Amino acid sequence: MSSTSRRQKFLHESASILRLGLPVIAANLLLISMTFTDTVMAGQISPTHLAALAIASSLWHPILLFALGILTTLVPIVAQLHGEGKNESMGEYVLQGFWLSAALCVPAIVLLHNLEPIMSLIGYESEVIRISTGYLKAISTALPGILLYSVLQHFNEGIVLTRPNMYFHVVGLGLNILGNYTFMFGHFGFPAMGAVGAGWASSLVWNSMAVVMLVFCLRFPRFRKYHLLQRFQWPSISHLREILQIGLPTGFATMAETGLFAIVALMVGMLGVTSMAAHSVAVNIASISFMIPWGLSTAITTRVGFAIGRGEPEKARRIGFSGVLLCGIVMFGMAIVMAAIPETLISIYTDNSAVTTVAVQLLFMAALFQLSDGLQVGALGALRGLKDTRVPMLVSLLSYSVLGLPIAYLLGLQWGYGVIGLWTGMIVGLTVAAFLHNLRFHQLTRRMNAPLATLNLPASAEQKHTAAMLKTTNEDAITDRLSL
Repeated sequence: MSSTSRRQKFLHESASILRLGLPVIAANLLLISMTFTDTVMAGQISPTHLAALAIASSLWHPILLFALGILTTLVPIVAQLHGEGKNESMGEYVLQGFWLSAALCVPAIVLLHNLEPIMSLIGYESEVIRISTGYLKAISTALPGILLYSVLQHFNEGIVLTRPNMYFHVVGLGLNILGNYTFMFGHFGFPAMGAVGAGWASSLVWNSMAVVMLVFCLRFPRFRKYHLLQRFQWPSISHLREILQIGLPTGFATMAETGLFAIVALMVGMLGVTSMAAHSVAVNIASISFMIPWGLSTAITTRVGFAIGRGEPEKARRIGFSGVLLCGIVMFGMAIVMAAIPETLISIYTDNSAVTTVAVQLLFMAALFQLSDGLQVGALGALRGLKDTRVPMLVSLLSYSVLGLPIAYLLGLQWGYGVIGLWTGMIVGLTVAAFLHNLRFHQLTRRMNAPLATLNLPASAEQKHTAAMLKTTNEDAITDRLSL
């Protein structure tokens, strides 16, 4: 294939991914804007409230993202069913997603109400613990709405309908700002609750969005052919087994990555309020940039899954690598922005000189891992489209828990490099993950396509061969070896 042809195919696939991904990116940016407004408003109160919010978030996000990681499985499942034209089956998976969400909610809420001993054990200031505990109890009431909304969102993404989610997030952001203004600062007759008020505002927003999304999916004519909730169905062992077989590894992989960031945040908190506040600002800025490749990753999952459902593994490979390259280009640009104007970005959050000094250093560190972050999340999206999640889980555990976390601990707390050493561990983890996830996608798609290129198989045999390869990928991935 000539370089011109490769370039044209990359541009074509990138355009398709962008068309599908832009509404998802917009929704993701609106979603992180809720966290952004929480952080900015907490920073206006005091560094203590900002630090407390960051610590609470570091405990809450791994729990939330573990549950969301499991539910993300609905995207490739629905996308492949969509490619096969099995409309009614998609509605069945949505209902099973609701049952699974309910099962995930209960232990998560109980856990969020019992995290105070961990903060006391670490040795945070009593006021920080009080604020963090209040926030965690408030935000726990948002979980039912978040998970219900997530099921319906992933169903929409699987059928290539991404704009409604974006519109709902526009309204949600406006409600979040109003809620923060009301509950954090004490307006319209409510007491000023500080950072705790941000948790109650988020709960109000997410539960409202879930109800509106449910009504939309039940009433919008386009959804009638999917028979959503038209008949009651008890939890189905076969459906739930499929979701969990793919979703649990995704949940653990997500928790491994967010767990690295969360534990690093807890260790930064041991260095003092100033370091914790600076860490919160830098992570929030990095999280905003991450929303772009994350949105593209969802589009990659949908496109790869649809191609596999149509029996086109070669196209799935091309889509996957085009998407990964696109993610890398975007994040390289974000790295340049972070390195060029760190003070300008930080000034949006705080004018505290001590916090700014530390945050500038951390933003340079964040610029270093932008490319790796883009490449790893793009490859993960492609692998999810193949329903390959078990080996990516092992890669994530290796990269973040076995390598990144110990390096962060040793450099940051044992060898005296402080917050810079802690962030170095995150950079190592993301870089290793980026390499191994891309290697995994390369190996799987090459193995799916190579036999078809070398064997003169009739069309029906090709389809059977592809199906067999996909079955091997999904059921036996955990035993496959990476050629390192």
